[in-house]
Amino acid sequence: MPLCFNTAADYLEAAREMAASGRPTLGRLLAEEAADRTSDAGEAARILREFSDPSERQED
Repeated sequence: MPLCFNTAADYLEAAREMAASGRPTLGRLLAEEAADRTSDAGEAARILREFSDPSERQED
């Protein structure tokens, strides 16, 4: 069964799993998506601090 990402919590859980499995860049990208899907700016900042490894993500 494929994974479904519907909420910020789904992305955050996946981010933690990727970081724990030695994939910090993928974890950071998933954390950035979780932060983007979070309406609370303080919570979004906390998520990004937890995954402080900067990515090469480009904004449009």
